[in-house]
Amino acid sequence: MPAPTSTATEASAPKVRLLAVGVLALVAVCVYAVDQLAKFLVVENLTERQPVEVIGHLVQFYFVKNAGAAFSLGSGSTWIFAIIASAVALFIIVFAPRIRSLAWAALFGLLLGGNLGNLTDRLFREPGFGVGHVIDFIQVQYFPAIFNVADIAIVASMGVFIILTVRGVPLSGRPAAVPQKNMSDATSMDVS
Repeated sequence: MPAPTSTATEASAPKVRLLAVGVLALVAVCVYAVDQLAKFLVVENLTERQPVEVIGHLVQFYFVKNAGAAFSLGSGSTWIFAIIASAVALFIIVFAPRIRSLAWAALFGLLLGGNLGNLTDRLFREPGFGVGHVIDFIQVQYFPAIFNVADIAIVASMGVFIILTVRGVPLSGRPAAVPQKNMSDATSMDVS
């Protein structure tokens, strides 16, 4: 069977690219929507710093307003995190058309949705624009941080990144072409 022509490959590339961008956008929108809905429900229904058991002491909802990054580090630098998160979101949006792998698209969708979820808090929650506190509410026993849905998506994207990198999955979704030896080279070898 003859190999596909380059024009057939080029013709399918825009479809694959559009599908990958669609997956990225769908995952990002779903993560963002779930994160913002969860935070809305927490703010409306829970009292700050009052634990609510979900699975005994193992998993609890514990509503806090986080002025910093992970583990509440850098609480005086919230505006820096807002700038970094904006840059990350912009990079993903600009980079998205290069992605052809659905797995990489899902990874960047998780990262974009989680990033935008926490960025929304930093931009629009109290105490003010760019310095807003992130709503965290999930506490797991023996885990040193309280987190939210956006944080779960960001960490999941890093896990997928490690898996795809270890497996050698390129952004194109296709393995790199294996160079084939030229048959004329093989027949002209000196066998003395």
